[in-house]
Parts: sequence; structure tokens; C-alpha cells
Amino acid sequence: MDRDQQPIRPFLKWAGGKRALIAQFAAYLPEDFNRYREPFVGSAALFFHLAPPRATLSDNNERLIRTYRGLRDHVDEVIARLRGYPHDRDFFLEMRTRDIDAQEDPDVAAWMIYLNKTGYNGLYRVNSKNRFNVPFGDYKKPNYCDEVTLRRCSERLQGVKLEVVDFEKAAGWARRGDFVYFDPPYVPLSETSSFTSYTQHGFSDEQQQRLRDAAVRLRRRGVRVCLSNSSAPRVYELYEGDDFELVPIQARRSINTRSDRRGAICELLIVGR
Repeated sequence: MDRDQQPIRPFLKWAGGKRALIAQFAAYLPEDFNRYREPFVGSAALFFHLAPPRATLSDNNERLIRTYRGLRDHVDEVIARLRGYPHDRDFFLEMRTRDIDAQEDPDVAAWMIYLNKTGYNGLYRVNSKNRFNVPFGDYKKPNYCDEVTLRRCSERLQGVKLEVVDFEKAAGWARRGDFVYFDPPYVPLSETSSFTSYTQHGFSDEQQQRLRDAAVRLRRRGVRVCLSNSSAPRVYELYEGDDFELVPIQARRSINTRSDRRGAICELLIVGR
């Protein structure tokens, strides 16, 4: 479904990004569908790979959606800002403290891209006050102004609906024949491995159950559904039964504070039957 048959690299890093896993997903993705919907947009790797002619990308992280809007609608302004940003620890720390929510979409997009590419491990993490709190990364020449990628992503985002909305409401708008891909914060494999602070609200087990229920409703009304999650026992509990097939996927964990824990790990692709 790629419009120009050339793969596009996402312009953001994201914890759990799916670019490296798409080849393993391929056999389980629908070949034809009406509208593509992704309620946890992250880096939108699957969207950029599929390049569907009709798509809605959403998230409850308003800064993230404003970043996509800024790049879609004002790519020249975003690039101009990024060109002027130095790779400097003091500048990075000053950027972290900016009241970015009061700025225009191009400012939000440049802020997000700069911090994403220069912060530690490409993390986006906020505290309970919604303040970005990732430390400065140890990079010699981070490419935070990749004009070719930024322009290609902006072009592909033309005509795409971008919405700040809860995943359950976003899923409720799907119609028979649509394809919905959920890539939520994962159920932690252990008590110490949880990382859910993409917004200040986190992602609880109650929300994991809401997600499962939303996926069941979609599947039963003729919407094509896929989800990604960890291989934690809780995920098997949530999705066991006749509605879903659980497919093991070999992923490489690249974001961890300890380098010896960055390696191959089993995740699950959960496919509506």
C-alpha cells in the first residue's frame, strides 16, 4: 500500500517503536482495508510503512499530536527552527524548561524533535507535572534536522486526520472494514521494568482491560484489529480465548538504562481472528 514504494523512516524515536518488526508483522496484516487507525501513534512506523490513502492517527499525548500537526502543516518552519538549535547541554536543559504548551505547533514540533534526538536514549518521559525530564544524551552529532526525512514524513501526513483523544473513543469511531492497530504502553514483564510515563497519567492494568474490551468489540463488529504488547503472563490472561491469535515476535529492546538488558526479547502481536 506504500504510495511510492520507498520506505520512510519515522522522524521520531519512540520506546517500543515497530520499524524493525514490520517484516515479522507482514503475514498477519490485512491486505485491504478502508481506513487505517492508530490510537497510540508513537513514531507511527507502521503507518509510514503502509502509507494508507486514508488514515487517522491519535493519542492522548497532546504534544505528540501537535508535533505531527506542526510537521504536516508547517514543515519549512519546523526545519528553520531546528537549523538554529545548537547541540549543547545548556541549550538542551533550557529547552526542557520551556512552557512549550503555550507555543504554536511548529514550535512544539521542533521542541519535540530536538529533545527526542538529543535526549538520553531517545526517550520521551514526563513527570506528574507533565514536565519533560529525560537527561541530556551522550551523542557527538545527533541528526535532529534530517531535512529529507522530515519533508518525506510531512508529505505522507498530508490528508491524515490527527486527533488528541483517548484510545477507547478513537476505537469507537472505527467502522466495519477499517484496520485498527494498537501499540499501547506494555504490561511490564517485572515489577521493575514498567515504563509508562508518555503522559503524566501512566497506563494502568484497568486501562489494559479497557483496551482488551475495546479490541473485542471492534473485532466482533467486523473491524480488523492488531495489537502489540509484552509477553507477560497478564497479557496471555487478557487475550486468551477465540477472539485473538497470539503471535510471538522477536524484538530487540534498545531502550534500557543497562546495556546488558538491551537485546532480543519476545513480544506478542495479537491478531483478531
